[in-house]
Amino acid sequence: MPTEPLSQKEIEDRLSELPGWALEGDRITRTYRLASHFAAAALAVHVAQIQDELNHHSDLTLGYNTVALATHTHDAGGAVTEKDLTLAARVEAVAAVHGAH
Repeated sequence: MPTEPLSQKEIEDRLSELPGWALEGDRITRTYRLASHFAAAALAVHVAQIQDELNHHSDLTLGYNTVALATHTHDAGGAVTEKDLTLAARVEAVAAVHGAH
């Protein structure tokens, strides 16, 4: 059974609880800045682990000292769903441990 898309208002309300996350087109996105490339790589690995646990994978981009995520749900026609917001909240919870801002 596919996951249901969230309304624009539901997405905006939920994003207000996730600082730095934004709706861009049909995805929610966030870029984290870290102290070094190694710290960014460590966060990227941690995010990959969370994605595997949730069986929900975002676009994940590692830069020199940045980690960027963009996510939507393919089996909901590329819309934002509860799966995306759950992933964002889980990532947000571990980002601070890595010194991300």
